[in-house]
Amino acid sequence: MVWNKKNIIPLVALTAFIGMLVSCKISYKFNGSSIDYSVVKTISIDEFPNRAPLVYASLSSDFTEKLKDEFSSKTALRFVDHDGDLQISGDITGYNVISSGVNASGEAVDSRLQMSVSVRFVNKVNATESFEKTFSSYQTFSNEYTIDQVQGELNGLLIEDIVSQIFNATVANW
Repeated sequence: MVWNKKNIIPLVALTAFIGMLVSCKISYKFNGSSIDYSVVKTISIDEFPNRAPLVYASLSSDFTEKLKDEFSSKTALRFVDHDGDLQISGDITGYNVISSGVNASGEAVDSRLQMSVSVRFVNKVNATESFEKTFSSYQTFSNEYTIDQVQGELNGLLIEDIVSQIFNATVANW
């Protein structure tokens, strides 16, 4: 067989394509996590006490349960009471209402409910991924409503946002 350009080009292209298929690993994870389950198997999440000056009775338990639900629904990690491969603990450090907007006559028209959570994350498998960080979120509401009227709904939004931030920072590795 005589080798010419017509024979070599398809052969080189086919060889390169097969080489790419063999050497490339494509991994899609639809839950957003990037956990190597062969080494990371357990997680422990401590209760997040509310240490903010303004206290909302169920905030601590609501936050902790939502955080556990997030990891339970989006990972295959097994929950343990303490000393997991991944460990999440912390405190609710800020929870307050401030005025955020004024009208022409100087009256407040909007208020902002803010929440901050200090998180300690320990990765026993890869210590370089461990951190201490504060996550925060806020929701603005009209002063036509009192905080008592909107607090339940806004807390749900604040918690959802902060839990998502924590999940992304700890196991999503975007």
